[in-house]
Amino acid sequence: MRIARFSLDDLPTYGAVEIASDLGHHPDTIAVLAGDPLRQPLTYTGERIGLKDVKMLAPVVPATKVVCIGHNYADHVSEMGVRTVPSEPIVFFKPVTSVIGAGEAVVRPRETRMLSYEGELAIVFSRTCRRVKPENAATVVFGYTVANDITCRDLQTTDGQWDRSKGFDTFCPLGPWIVTDLSPAQVGDLHLRTTVNGTVRQDASTKLMLHDVAHLIAHVTAFTTMYPGDVLLTGTPAGIGEILPSDSVSVEIEGIGTLTNPIMDEMF
Repeated sequence: MRIARFSLDDLPTYGAVEIASDLGHHPDTIAVLAGDPLRQPLTYTGERIGLKDVKMLAPVVPATKVVCIGHNYADHVSEMGVRTVPSEPIVFFKPVTSVIGAGEAVVRPRETRMLSYEGELAIVFSRTCRRVKPENAATVVFGYTVANDITCRDLQTTDGQWDRSKGFDTFCPLGPWIVTDLSPAQVGDLHLRTTVNGTVRQDASTKLMLHDVAHLIAHVTAFTTMYPGDVLLTGTPAGIGEILPSDSVSVEIEGIGTLTNPIMDEMF
């Protein structure tokens, strides 16, 4: 199932996305849901809306945090000039205020001269959890979505830590929806591709992750409680690069969807 969040009568609303090719009808639609599916059983209102007729929002508003993993692909570690592959996941955070949805603009702040994309698989948590064992990881996952870990590459270097360089408003695009019927094993072998203005920049598989989804969940929940709606980004493969205002960046993950965002300069 694909769970989306969209604007209906100027109010955030959830729905189940129905893809025409899956159902044998036209066009793509959203079956409207009553309430928040993260906090109550799925209940349909009976209303259906054309997918093209709605404004998509970020598919989830993290309850408390976005936890991110750095250097989780060996080829990315190499391209960053790091000599040693980390034996344990590197963890950092993005503020909730960095989250935007598909189609919303990533804003390049005036503090940077080197803005970069990082296409990633993201995990959405279903319940409050702490110290989850790898074999129980699936029990705390609501679903998976696509993320773009936007980064000020120059600030990442000069600051010596990553919070500011990755934490500006709009620096965590998520979407276009959450897919709920994939297992940790299935998402461990998905094709990930990032394009800028239609040109392929990243082309890899999640099977190249140094630490898989189950072990990332175990590692993160060993030190912090995750709440329903909290998000975990799993790292990016090689192929990162600069993006400029007027560019359009798309991150596509097999079996989940494509997240597209334009880039613009800060206007104030």
